[in-house]
Amino acid sequence: MAPYLSPVEEPRGLLLRLVYFFARRQFGKVPTPLAVHSARMPAAFLSFYGKVSRLDKKLELSAETAMLVREQVASVNSCLFCMDTQRWYLQHKSPGTLARLDALPEYQTSPLFSDAEREALEYATELTQDKQVAPETFARLRHHYGEREICDIVWLVASEHLYNMTNHGLNIGSDGLCELRPALPATVTRDVASSRPAVGARSA
Repeated sequence: MAPYLSPVEEPRGLLLRLVYFFARRQFGKVPTPLAVHSARMPAAFLSFYGKVSRLDKKLELSAETAMLVREQVASVNSCLFCMDTQRWYLQHKSPGTLARLDALPEYQTSPLFSDAEREALEYATELTQDKQVAPETFARLRHHYGEREICDIVWLVASEHLYNMTNHGLNIGSDGLCELRPALPATVTRDVASSRPAVGARSA
């Protein structure tokens, strides 16, 4: 798929030229969102996008759970660029987590996920699809996570939408860094989720 705006091949300013240089060294190419969107915006916007991901290091939620939540939101939103780069990163930095990434479409039944992770993923899925969360969904989440961790999850869902909608708005797809496994349709996820037990049926 071709983006609606052509990539900027020769960026203005020293900062962007440096970013392009290091991006080519790391990925072998300039990521499309950088060349299509960030290159046309003031440098402060590029800095803001970078700060969003760096703030994840300040979360109390485990880094792996945070990764799973972000990937699930990107998958529900069909942000192929985000899914592609996340897989590339894990292949290079944490290849042991790829099995869990591949199992995300079956997170409600896969033994690779804990009960707590399933509820975090279900919450993220519902919030992303419906733009609201049912009280019973929130209650199940609260059964496993404290208030700060719940706010961490909300942050992950909300901030991932920033990346996803930026790419969708400009028709930016995968950069082809690695193969992508297509996600299950949302209705399949919901059908599986509907059979979950209530909060009271869970152990603490």
